Amino acid sequence: MNKLYIGNLSEEASSVELESIFEEWKIPISSPFLVKTGYAFVDCPDEKCAMKAIDALSGKVELHGKLIEVEYSVPKRQRSSKLQIRNVPPHLPWEVLDGLLAQHGTVETCEQVNTETETAVVNVKYANKEQARQAMEKLNGHMMEDYALKVTYIPDETAQQDAPPAGRRGQGPRGSPRLGSPGAGPGARPKLQPDVPLRMLVPSQFVGAIIGKEGATIRNVTKQTQSKIDIHRKENAGAAEKPITVHSTPEGCSAACKTIMEIIQKEAQDTNFTEEIPLKILAHNNFVGRLIGKEGKNLKKIEQDTDTKITISPLQDLSLYNPERTITVTGTIEACSKAEEEVMKKIRESYENDMAALNLQSDLIPGLNLNALGLFPSSSSVMAPSMMAAPSMGGQPVHSSFATGPFGIDAFWASAMSVGGQAPGPPETETVHLFIPALAVGAIIGKQGQHIKQLSRFTGASIKIAPADGPDTNQRMVIITGPAEAQFKAQGRIFGKLKEENFFGPKEEVKLEAHIKVPSSAAGRVIGKGGKTVNELQNLSSAEVVVPRDQTPDENDQVIVKITGHFYASQLAQRKIQEILSQVQRQQQQKAMPGGQPPQRRK
Repeated sequence: MNKLYIGNLSEEASSVELESIFEEWKIPISSPFLVKTGYAFVDCPDEKCAMKAIDALSGKVELHGKLIEVEYSVPKRQRSSKLQIRNVPPHLPWEVLDGLLAQHGTVETCEQVNTETETAVVNVKYANKEQARQAMEKLNGHMMEDYALKVTYIPDETAQQDAPPAGRRGQGPRGSPRLGSPGAGPGARPKLQPDVPLRMLVPSQFVGAIIGKEGATIRNVTKQTQSKIDIHRKENAGAAEKPITVHSTPEGCSAACKTIMEIIQKEAQDTNFTEEIPLKILAHNNFVGRLIGKEGKNLKKIEQDTDTKITISPLQDLSLYNPERTITVTGTIEACSKAEEEVMKKIRESYENDMAALNLQSDLIPGLNLNALGLFPSSSSVMAPSMMAAPSMGGQPVHSSFATGPFGIDAFWASAMSVGGQAPGPPETETVHLFIPALAVGAIIGKQGQHIKQLSRFTGASIKIAPADGPDTNQRMVIITGPAEAQFKAQGRIFGKLKEENFFGPKEEVKLEAHIKVPSSAAGRVIGKGGKTVNELQNLSSAEVVVPRDQTPDENDQVIVKITGHFYASQLAQRKIQEILSQVQRQQQQKAMPGGQPPQRRK
C-alpha cells in the first residue's frame, strides 16, 4: 500500500515541482512522478513513507495556489472492505470510536497503526465492501474534537482485473492451498496456537545494556530462555520507558523476565544509579479486574505470598493509544520474579476462561461473531492481537481492537431473529428488566454517572437503575429500553462489566435474570401445549425460561416471563420470545382486518 494519488493539482504543476516538495519534506520516493492533468501518481519505498506523505502534505501544502490532496491510490477493482482512518484524536475514548464506526456497518476488526504522528491511525475492516463504501463517504472529513478524519481504502492486493488462470491442481493462483487440498490435509503442519506474551516496561537508559554490544546480550537471553524477545526502542521517542514483549512458554517468559531484571540491576550498580527500579508488567484492561479480585483479595494474596508491593495504574490512563494498564511490582529480584509468575498465571487463566466461554457460545449460536461484543480484548478467534503482537514500526498494527464494541450482530439476527428468512421490519422498542448484584450498581453507573451515560450513548438504549426495594436487597433492577440491537449492545456491555469488575468468580459464568413483559393473552403461546414451547426454548437457548403461574396481569394486561442464563443464552431466548409475540401480533392484526384476510404481498 505504497502507491500515492496526488489530486487537486493545477494544470501548471510539473513532476519537478512535486519532487521538490517531497525533497523539502524529506519524503523518499521509489519511482518518478506520473503527472496527468489535475492529478499525479508516485510510489513510495514503504508504507511508513506513504503515510508520512499523506499526513504531512494532504490539505497542507500549496502548489500554484491550490492545496494538494495526497491519499493512497486504490483502483476500483482493489477497493476492499478495509479502510484506514487517520487524524483520529489521540485521547479519544474507545467507546466513542466504536459507536461512530458502528453507525455504518458491522466492524470485524479495528487495529491501531503505529505512526510518528500525534494523532492516531486505525485500520478498520467492515463486513462487506458496501458498508466500507458508506463509511468512507460519511467519515471522510468528519470532525471529532476539532480533528477532521481522513479515510482511505486499504487495497485488496489479491484482486485481479481479469480472472487469473487456475494454478496447479488443488491450489489457487497464488499457490495458497484450498480447503481439502494436500497443503491443508492431515499431513500439513499444524498451525501453532499463539502464546500469551509477557509485556514489560523498562527504563530507557537500560535498553542499551539489555541489547548489549551488537545485540550479543539479548541474543544470549533469547537462547538461554528459549524466548523471542522484542525490544521496542524506537517507539515513543523520548519516553522514559520502553516496552519489551517476550514470547515463550510461561516458564520461558519468567526466566527472561528475571534475567532482564538482573541485567538492569547490574547496569544500575555500574552507573551508580541509586533509585529503586520496580518490575513493570503491562496487561490488557479486560483481565485486570480478575487479577485484582473481589475487594482486592487476589492481589493482596500475591503480595503476601511473594513479599512484594503491587500497584496498578488507574483506569483514567487508558486511551486510544493505550489499552493496557501498568502493574508495578516492588521488591527484590527474587520476589518480583515470583510475583510475575503469579500475575501472569492469573492473566493467562482469564484469557483461557474467556476463550473457553467464547467457544461455548460459538457452538450455541452458529455464525455469531462473538469476539465483536467487546467482552474480550481480541477480534481474533485465537490470541488477542493487542496482547499477541508487540508494537512494531513501519506502519504495522501495534494494538489491535480497542475492545471493539458489539458490532458483529448481523449473524446473530440471521440465526436468532429472522422469521421465514426475511429480515425483521422497522425496529420496535422493547423493555427488559435486567437484575444485577446490588454491589455492582456503582460500577455500572460510574463516577458522577459517566459510565452509564456513555453506555447509553453508545448503545442507543435508555438505561436506568430502579430504586432498591429495601435496605437489605441483594439485587437491583436495570431498566433497558430500546430496539433489539440496542438491547444486545447494552446487555452485553453490562454482562461484560460485571465480569471485568470481578463480581463473578474467575471460572464462573456471568448469569443474570432478565424479565420481559408479554400480553397475558400471549403467555399461553410462550408456554405451549403442555409446556412444549417453553421446553423447546430452554433446550435451544440453554437459558432457564419461566412463566410464573397464577400471575395477576398488570394495568396493561401484561405478565412477566423470567429468563436466566449467560449472555448469549439469554439473548437467544429473548429473541425467540419476541418472535412468538410478533407472530401473535400479526395474527391478531389479520383477524381484525375486514374478512380476516392477510394483506397481499406485492410481487
